[in-house]
Amino acid sequence: MSDKIYKNPSTIALHTGWRKDETTNSVTVPIHMTSSYQFDSTDHAANLFALGELGNIYSRIMNPTNAVLEDKVAALEGGVAALGLASGQAASAYAVQNLSTQGDNIVASSHLYGGTYNQFKNPLSDMGIEVRFVDPGDPENFSKATDEKTRAYYGEVLPNPSFEVFPIEEVANIGRPLGIPLIVDNTASPLICRPFSHGAAVSIHSTTKYIGGHGTSIGGIIVDGGNFDWEAHPERQPKLNKPDLNYDGVVWTEAVKPMGPIAYILKARTTMLRDMGAAMSPFNAFLFIQGLETLTLRMKEHSVNGLKVAQYLENHPMVQRVAYSGTAKGLAKERADKYLSGGHGGLLGFEINGGIEAGKAFINSLEMLYHVANIGDSRSLAIHPASTTHSQLNEEELLSAGVSPGYVRLSIGIEHIDDIIADIEQALEKAV
Repeated sequence: MSDKIYKNPSTIALHTGWRKDETTNSVTVPIHMTSSYQFDSTDHAANLFALGELGNIYSRIMNPTNAVLEDKVAALEGGVAALGLASGQAASAYAVQNLSTQGDNIVASSHLYGGTYNQFKNPLSDMGIEVRFVDPGDPENFSKATDEKTRAYYGEVLPNPSFEVFPIEEVANIGRPLGIPLIVDNTASPLICRPFSHGAAVSIHSTTKYIGGHGTSIGGIIVDGGNFDWEAHPERQPKLNKPDLNYDGVVWTEAVKPMGPIAYILKARTTMLRDMGAAMSPFNAFLFIQGLETLTLRMKEHSVNGLKVAQYLENHPMVQRVAYSGTAKGLAKERADKYLSGGHGGLLGFEINGGIEAGKAFINSLEMLYHVANIGDSRSLAIHPASTTHSQLNEEELLSAGVSPGYVRLSIGIEHIDDIIADIEQALEKAV
């Protein structure tokens, strides 16, 4: 493993966390398809289980291939450590459950991916964790919804599908004096946003999307920024500051002091992942590592193509409105300029004249763009959120999330821009 610290994302993605296999000299990270690991002795095993040292115990909890991915993503985000999981849904759930329990609450942006919104509204509620949804347009809404049982704030950097950039610093600054960390989903904006630089404490990704980049594998990851003082308000964060009966009474903020500021992520690994079991496959981790190697190049191309498509649609007579951070106006533009750098990504949405029927006709007329429930692929993708990804939301919730009946979401890929626009143009003509 390389200990050298690199500054540039393209170099980090290729070289952080790995140089070669010490046994075979293999340059490519091996896929460690193993369930378990040989302990050196009974003392060695006991020390690992007692957190006296960190090492491999069982692949539900950690794996050498996964560890390289975790090191790379943590370095790219500017965090201290990460935890790979089986899906982005597991990442969003574990990120919240790691801090909260029955009777607690979190305050979340109402501008969320439909799967996350439903997870927070229903399964977490069933577990006794209340999620209070607020409009992120006014950061003070987070403060107004806070009480003594609020354990975290939650938002999406580039919300899917409204694409109005979340006010990271403003919300983080409300929470930090109260001991409330901001957790952000940075799935749609890897590299072009660095949430920890703006005060976020934890970030998550669905690695299925841009990090993987090729639509081959499902995965998620949680990144600990290492920048939050969990001990400053122990009554606000009891799961990190009180004896954890789930792990022999350990107090996480005390246990990690010889290891660095990793209390949050170590607890997530040794309790949430150990006990709930949403482990990432080492084979998927291997594919995500391959995706990382070209992430910087792809994000540039996604951003260039995304802007050109947004500009084309804004000038099309059949289009009522376009939602894209790169062409936003007013406060939305101010936040996009503040939090995104080096591009605005490939995600955008638009409303076609003719409402829901025109939207469906557009989708059904596409020839090159794929009609799939995914984003961040190297291929261009399209979907109708109201009837798919956000179909479990009621009318009020749909509008709150930025989804109208005729709204179409595009994930612009890295094909030649002329071919992308040509397909969109012919589909628009048939949607009349």
